[in-house]
Amino acid sequence: MKAGQVARVATAVSRSVRMGTTPVLSNFVGGKFVESSASDYFYATNPGTGEKSVGTPADSTDAEIDIAVKTAAEAFPSWSRTPVSKRVNIMFRLKEAVTNDLDNLAGLVRKELGKTPADARGDVVRGLEVLEYSCGIASQLTGSSLPNFATNIDVTQRREPLGVCLGIAPFNFPAMIPLWMFPLAISCGNTFILKPSELVPSASSRLAELSVDAGVPPGVFNIVHGRRRTVESLIAREEIKAVSFVGSTEVGTSAYTSATASGKRAQCNLGAKNHAVVMPDADPEKAAKQIVGAAFGASGQRCMALSTVVIVGDPAKVLDNLVKNAESLKVGIDDDADMGPVVTPRAKARIEELIRSGKAQGASIVLDGTKREHPEKGGNFIYPTIIDNVKTDMEVYKQEIFGPVLVCLRAKTLEDALELVNSNPYGNGAAIFTSSGSNARIFESEVKSGQVGINVPIPLGPPQLGFTGSAGSMLGDLPFYGRSGVEFFTKPKNVVSRWVDQDPSLSSTVIPVSR
Repeated sequence: MKAGQVARVATAVSRSVRMGTTPVLSNFVGGKFVESSASDYFYATNPGTGEKSVGTPADSTDAEIDIAVKTAAEAFPSWSRTPVSKRVNIMFRLKEAVTNDLDNLAGLVRKELGKTPADARGDVVRGLEVLEYSCGIASQLTGSSLPNFATNIDVTQRREPLGVCLGIAPFNFPAMIPLWMFPLAISCGNTFILKPSELVPSASSRLAELSVDAGVPPGVFNIVHGRRRTVESLIAREEIKAVSFVGSTEVGTSAYTSATASGKRAQCNLGAKNHAVVMPDADPEKAAKQIVGAAFGASGQRCMALSTVVIVGDPAKVLDNLVKNAESLKVGIDDDADMGPVVTPRAKARIEELIRSGKAQGASIVLDGTKREHPEKGGNFIYPTIIDNVKTDMEVYKQEIFGPVLVCLRAKTLEDALELVNSNPYGNGAAIFTSSGSNARIFESEVKSGQVGINVPIPLGPPQLGFTGSAGSMLGDLPFYGRSGVEFFTKPKNVVSRWVDQDPSLSSTVIPVSR
């Protein structure tokens, strides 16, 4: 950490007000932090200790939302006309600022979400990769042309920004998801309003400060705090042209329905139930190690968490290795922990209830994380849990648990396993563990999930290729980042030109054709 950087760890709340001893973050509008006049505040807690960490307006007022939207709309004409080379220079400076501030950002993520140090850094780095992609936006906005497509007539197509875009971010990736959204949107020439999760707001505020340092003009990037009412109010504003959402299926479906009903473009990444199929020819020890990491990393609070295993053939060796590896994980907030707490006491209670429902419905709890008590009394800790003999009609299978719980199902053949996976309504990701090229080929061809791993538990591709979750995990046909992300944040415009001396005989009431 560079000299003077330690003092900047708290910078995200340095321009905030305080309610008692707890800092309260302000909205960020027009390049500065603006104290809210909201009458009620929401206080997030450190999930590892139970202590209050930071507050935000429970919901921004209608007047504050109006000002934020108006500010972003007024900044759009100038920003959209800013040469792409200048926008790229700003993005490069933002990339450098985020890179230099990585430890600070990871510290904020760790404090508010309880992630391990490595996972908190990964949160920032994965977002930084999309920011790096945004630095190459010029090559994605080159357009196309067709000279002389009809006599003396040329046509060009270019992509233009939409206007004011809205991002609604979840709690589980406080830095990554905002960095998925706003850098690509503003590099395309849009202005942006971010509504971060009230559970983990500080990383977004820090990114706002870094955007100022990088030279992002006032009004181009803004933050409005609040909860569901604030989201609904923002989506309803006519000036909002596109909505990016990551979060629960219930809220995301509502956001998508509201946005598209009023003609807005929307991309909404929702819930998931990601499956791994373990074939008899797979190495059970190697497969189990990878599955355990993918299932229990971030305490299972990932949309790509590998929460379901389908074991083909004899399950004994696979289950033994899963239990052995899960039992070895260290749970806590220490630097050497493998996984931390879940986000809130409410989330913990819901997860524990789902585990109990599995047992009540006839499943076998082969590793019960609810039976172990963590020494940190105030934290929301649940130890790794593995549930076997799960059926598809059980709640632990039907619901996205979003916690450190791995459910195991059985299948006689690969065909049976594929039918089970494809019958699930979600489609973020699926993986197969096998030593057979034939099995792998069949699986990748037949499985309906949008992201497929072959001996890879979390099949996330690079930013250039986008996030391709599908089925019930995604609403909207243009996924996040990559080329599809550029298409989402821009619209095509055709320009048809003729540059010859005008001849009155050219006038015609007949529709133009290119022959």
